[in-house]
Amino acid sequence: MLGPVILAASRSDRMRRLVSAAPVTKQVVDRFIPGEDVDDIVPVVRGLADNGLELTMDVVGEDITTPAQAAAARDAYLELVDRLKPLELGPRAEMSVKLSMFGQALPSPTTALFEGPSGPTRTFQDGHELALKNVRPVVEAAAEIGTTVTLDAEDHTTLDSMFAIHEELRKDFPQTGCVIQAYLFRTEDDARRLAASGSRVRLVKGAYKEPASVAYQDKHEIDRAYVRVLRTLMEGKGYPMIGSHDPRLIAIGQELAHQAGRKLDEYEFQMLYGIRTDEHLRLASEGHRMRVYTAYGTDWYGYFMRRLAEKPANLRFFARSMITKG
Repeated sequence: MLGPVILAASRSDRMRRLVSAAPVTKQVVDRFIPGEDVDDIVPVVRGLADNGLELTMDVVGEDITTPAQAAAARDAYLELVDRLKPLELGPRAEMSVKLSMFGQALPSPTTALFEGPSGPTRTFQDGHELALKNVRPVVEAAAEIGTTVTLDAEDHTTLDSMFAIHEELRKDFPQTGCVIQAYLFRTEDDARRLAASGSRVRLVKGAYKEPASVAYQDKHEIDRAYVRVLRTLMEGKGYPMIGSHDPRLIAIGQELAHQAGRKLDEYEFQMLYGIRTDEHLRLASEGHRMRVYTAYGTDWYGYFMRRLAEKPANLRFFARSMITKG
């Protein structure tokens, strides 16, 4: 019940100020976001890799209001690529990007035409073309050091644009991944299309406040949808990435992979930095590919609030810390 309230708070400037000003906030945020700049994150990357874990890195920040901010986000990822290069981790350290950071929602003076999943040609206005222009050099730079990029899913109004950019990038960089969200009604159709294309696809439950007209609202319905979609991905030709901390869904994922005849290197698990760390290590020790979603940056508020909304235990952790250390 608290999830929608927290998601609404993630868009509130007043709540941002209150949470940011709390003395204990930084200590709690550090559990989920281990640094504010690339110098902070490089030792974290090394440490996780030394423990047999893989990474996908996210430079946090979504409230982009100018083309200059979108270009700065692009440059932050290019700096990350430069710092990853000497580590020589290749695909063990990839990147996740939100197209909102690259200007997807900004007004644009032109209308762009792209082939997309909803038809042979889709018309996109706003910042679609700007987002593609900004994300392409990041994908190119990642490929040059032997790694790749995954496009994160955001709210349902952005998805046709995201999928069209994904298809456009895959023409030159077929390893480019994308994310689908189990709670959306459209996702089963998206999964069938992507499973047949050889894509890299991360499946998550979904962390945005969506209306009942487009998304399941009941947790059990979302879990059932997650299993249906995951079965489609496992039985398809793509590379499934299981984004979940739920022990039951992790076990189901292992069983579905076994039923589909997949080897341990033909799918992977993904979990957030700071959540179920022992499980990260357990899965890696059993030979599974275990990738840790690791975010960093100064604009952490929206990311942090969604982590609280996703799981009551995260909210309890934050509240307990506020009480005992505030």
